[in-house]
Order: sequence, then structure tokens, then C-alpha cells
Amino acid sequence: MNGEMNGAVEGAMESKVLRVAGFGFRREATLDSLADALERIEEQYGAVDRLAAADSMRLKVQALGEARGLETLTVPDALLATAETLTRSSHSRRARGTGSVAEAVALLAAGPSGELLGPRLISPDQGATAAMASAVVTRDTPAGDTT
Repeated sequence: MNGEMNGAVEGAMESKVLRVAGFGFRREATLDSLADALERIEEQYGAVDRLAAADSMRLKVQALGEARGLETLTVPDALLATAETLTRSSHSRRARGTGSVAEAVALLAAGPSGELLGPRLISPDQGATAAMASAVVTRDTPAGDTT
């Protein structure tokens, strides 16, 4: 049919891999701690498209996102315990109900098809952790759309 049906031109499906860095951190963590954790995760897995944080931890991650020109996604704290993490931190489990806040946030923000690329990485000062998840995002692109 060459892309035409009843005079209408069909669009195409476009897929992109979305890479989300999720964060966990101690109350006293600095923006530098988060930046160091992000740098470690990007060195390991490549550049991120978005940052993510639990609602209660949003402000510091959002500040990092603004400094880096990256959108920050938020995840409800109540959902953290629903994510299956690779790391099994007893401290994190007691405090937040999950084995790793960073891993849970990354997975949940990446969406239902999200997959962790590996376990969380810890900033050199031990103040912050970051994990990366990826998901394939597909969108319908109308014919002639070049965006």
C-alpha cells in the first residue's frame, strides 16, 4: 500500500531507548555527592536522558537536573517497596521499604518495560547512590513529522 490507506498517509512507529538515573542519598548529602554518583553511573553505562527521585527526595535531584539541563521525574515514596532491586541493603529496607532507593526509583521512573543496567553505584563520599534503568519507548510519528 506504500503508506497510503483511503487517501491518508500512514505514520511510522519510532522507538528510542530512554535511560533514567535514579538516586538515593543521606539527608546530609550535598549536590556534589549526587553529581559524583551521576558521573560514576554515566562512566559505567553512558549518558542519561532523565534523572529520577522519590517525591520526598525531589529537591536535590531536581537541582542537579537543572544544573545539567535534564528533566527530573518523581516517583511516589509509597511505590518504592513494589520494585524488585538487585541490591538488598538492610538499612534501606528498614528506612524506605526497598533494598535500594536508587534502583527502585530508576526502575519505576523508566516505566513498566524498565530494566536495571546493574546495581547502584555509590558516590566516593558515601553520601549518594545512583542506578540506571533503560526502557524502550515507542511513539507513533505522523507521516511528514520530522521532530
